[in-house]
Amino acid sequence: MEMKERLDQIVELVQKGRMNDVNELVKEGLVQGQSALSLLDDGLLKAMDQVGEKWKEGKIFIPEVLIAARCLNSALEILEPELFKEDVTSKGIVAIGTVKGDLHDIGKNLVALMLKSKGFKVIDVGTDAPADKFVEVVKENGANIVCMSSLLTTSMPNFTVTIDALKAAGLRDNVCVAVGGAPITQAYADEIGADVYAPDAVSCAEALLARFDYAN
Repeated sequence: MEMKERLDQIVELVQKGRMNDVNELVKEGLVQGQSALSLLDDGLLKAMDQVGEKWKEGKIFIPEVLIAARCLNSALEILEPELFKEDVTSKGIVAIGTVKGDLHDIGKNLVALMLKSKGFKVIDVGTDAPADKFVEVVKENGANIVCMSSLLTTSMPNFTVTIDALKAAGLRDNVCVAVGGAPITQAYADEIGADVYAPDAVSCAEALLARFDYAN
């Protein structure tokens, strides 16, 4: 199979959620000497770009996104050892979590997926995450981006608590803080001193890519 044909099939099959077929194509490509970076950028990530656009346009829905995400994550496990060999540079390291007082994670997971699909390294802080957990993850992983979300108005004060904790730890000037979630607005983001507000996962990934696309 020609390299372009293989990449085109990966793009198509990821969107259909055919994980086993995608994994076999990725393995086959590696065996035949195809670059892991090409399989990632021109296959898996191209597929997720198309998934993201279709979701943003209302052509597909969250279940389809999550099915494609399963394909992406499975194939990434195959590619990661080869990507390390090729010394692929991450566009940024993201600590992402739902703030203290909120257990919702679908939105957070979608943002994490979209960021991963854009070439960011993503560390999941989890749900109901206290401020000190964000600080810990930033310190331990050298994260330069903090993404926080909330679906409940009652937990919104914890955005400020977390930003204040980053300041107290001397980390605030070194990280870009992005916030989102149903009750969050641009005005609120400005009020608490966040750097980025995004109304949805695709917009968040695009905004951070514009800031941190070191490769281009």
